[in-house]
Formats: sequence, structure tokens, C-alpha cells
Amino acid sequence: MRHEYPILLDVSKRLIVIVGGGSVAVRKARGLLEAGATRLRAVAPEFDAAMPAEIERIAAAYESRQLDGAGLVFAATNVPAVNEQVALDAHARGILVGRADWVDDEATNRPGTSGDFVTPARLSRGALQIFVAAGSSALSAAVRDRLADRLDPNWIALADAMTELRPMILRSGMTPPRRRLALRELAGTDAMDTVARSGRDGLRRWLLERFTELNNIPGNDHD
Repeated sequence: MRHEYPILLDVSKRLIVIVGGGSVAVRKARGLLEAGATRLRAVAPEFDAAMPAEIERIAAAYESRQLDGAGLVFAATNVPAVNEQVALDAHARGILVGRADWVDDEATNRPGTSGDFVTPARLSRGALQIFVAAGSSALSAAVRDRLADRLDPNWIALADAMTELRPMILRSGMTPPRRRLALRELAGTDAMDTVARSGRDGLRRWLLERFTELNNIPGNDHD
């Protein structure tokens, strides 16, 4: 099964069920917490001591009813038959499921037991998020780590600034072409040089000077 379409999913409110209690389940739980998840349930007979305390734990063998109400499911046990059943049950409910042990081999896999997605290696620096998928988790992690050594800190500063400036542009009443131009210029070399020289406040002033219609929004002045 090919996993081709990347999305950034809001996990802050949906119930997410992780079936498994070992090291793989722990990594999934930690990554979800870092992404803002607040409703996490783990199901397993036993749990690794490193499982985050914030996770709701059901200390029991897997049963399909434990997926009730879930918006996302991870099959992360070390027993392929259990992971297969989790995938089947999730699909029957119309829930997306990720399966940690999935191998793309249509000749041997039971229909309906595949995962719907994979989780790439993640590099997070402020508002800058970089995700790498490279055919295996080990290679993805290696590429991510090499990229981390090459990050320009001004990219991070620009990404952090965009959390304020992009909403300001979108609510400004600017025409669509002007909005697109403003967002393109914020991704350009002039913006990069400005944030390197003058920081986030300087970038904001630079933007307001170039796109004066933004000054019509209450609070957008140069002081």
C-alpha cells in the first residue's frame, strides 16, 4: 500500500486510541502529545514504564469496543494477529488506522488489514515542522537528523513570525492577489534578511511599510 498524500492533522480534540503498551506505543504517544493531543487512550495487558502519565490506560487484552468514539487509531503491538484485528475493526468503523508492523506484500496480507497512513520522522523547531518519509523509519530518522544540522535559524524565526503575520494578512480585507503577494514576499530573501537583522518586530514593521492597507487593522501601527 502506498502512502502518498501528506497532511497535517489537528489531533487536539479527537480521541486517539493506541493499541499496544511497548516502546513503539510509547513513541506514538509522545509524538501525539507533542502535536497537541489531549485525549489519548492506550490499550495493552502491560505498559512500558516510559508510557507518559497523561495517557488513559486500559490494562486489558484488546477488544473492538475499545475503539468506540475514536477519531484515529494506532495498531502498535508486537503481535501481528492483534494488529490485523485492530485494522479490520477500525476500517469497519470508518476510522483511519496506522499499523506499525505493516509490510506492503499483497500476496500474503489479508484484505482490510493494511494501515491507512504512516507517520514520518519529525523535526520540530518552534513553528517550523519538517517531516521526512524515506522508505524506512531508520532512513527517515537519519535524513531528518542530517537536515537538523543544516537548518538556518532565520527559517525558524520566519516560521514563528508567520503564526502572527499570516492571520493578520488573511483578516485584513486585502484582495486575493495582494494577499498572495504579501505571503510570497514573507517567504523571500528580503524578509529573511530583515528578520536576521531586526528580529520579529522588525519584520512586522517591514511588512506594514510594504503593505500599507494592513495598517487599517486595529492595533497594527509602528509603535
